[in-house]
Amino acid sequence: MRGYGGRRPGAGIVPAGGASSRMGTPKASLDWHGAAMLTRTVAVLGRAVDGPLVVVRAAGQELPELPPGTEVVDDPVPGLGPLPAIGAGLAAVAGRVEAAFVASTDLPLLHPAFAARVLDLRGEHDVALPEAFGHHQPLAAAYATALAPVIDGLTAAGQGRPPSLFDRVAVRRIDEQTLRSDPVLARLDPDLASLTNVNTPAELAAARARPLPAVRLHTGGRVRTVRARTAGELGRPVAVAGGTAPLPPWFPLVTGDELEGV
Repeated sequence: MRGYGGRRPGAGIVPAGGASSRMGTPKASLDWHGAAMLTRTVAVLGRAVDGPLVVVRAAGQELPELPPGTEVVDDPVPGLGPLPAIGAGLAAVAGRVEAAFVASTDLPLLHPAFAARVLDLRGEHDVALPEAFGHHQPLAAAYATALAPVIDGLTAAGQGRPPSLFDRVAVRRIDEQTLRSDPVLARLDPDLASLTNVNTPAELAAARARPLPAVRLHTGGRVRTVRARTAGELGRPVAVAGGTAPLPPWFPLVTGDELEGV
C-alpha cells in the first residue's frame, strides 16, 4: 500500500491551535470528505513516520476524534506564534526519535510521500525547510527534536515566529526542483499539492474540487481504479492489499494506494 517506500524514522507533530479560523468553525474540526481535517492530517503522518504522533492544542481546545495512540500536549504560549507549539511537540518526543515532521492542521492534500521526502532530505541539518510557491513552509517541514531547548529559549524571550529559529540553526532550504527530483514524489504528488493549505471558504472549496486520489481496489480477482479520499467513501469494507483487518471509515487514502475488499 505504501508505494513511497514505507515509514521513515521519526515522529509526526500537528499544531492544532492558533488563530481563529475564517471558516466560521475551527480548522481542526472542518469536514474533509467524512473526516475531520485534523484527524486526516494526523492519520496521513501516521502513514509517513514510524514514531509517535503528537497533537499540540491550545489549552482547553476541543479536538475531534484522533487516530488511536495519538498523544496530546498543550501549547505553552498560545497566541505567540507557531514556534512554541513546535517546541512543545518536539519536547514530547525527544529521546524517542531524532526528528519529526511538523504539519499544520490545514493540509488536506498532504501525501505521506511528501513528508517522507522532507525527512529524507534533512540529513544532518537541524531543519529541512521546503521553499515553494514563493514561500518558506515551516509547517510542512522536518525538525531535529534536539531543537526543543533552543525553542524554549526563544519562547521565553517572546519570539514565536519560525524565522527566529532559522536564523540560529542549520537549515537546509529545499526548493521545488529538489522536492520533485525524487521519482516517487514526482509520480504521486507532481504538483506538490501537499502544500495546499486552506484559510478561507473559497480555498477550502477549491481544494475539495480537486480530483480525488486514484487508488487500486482488488475485489473478486479483478483490479479497478477508483477515487476516494477516505476508506469510508468506497462504500464497502476494505483492507490494505494482502491484509484482512478492515480500515476505519476515516482512514485517509492517497494516490498510489492498493486496497482489497473484505
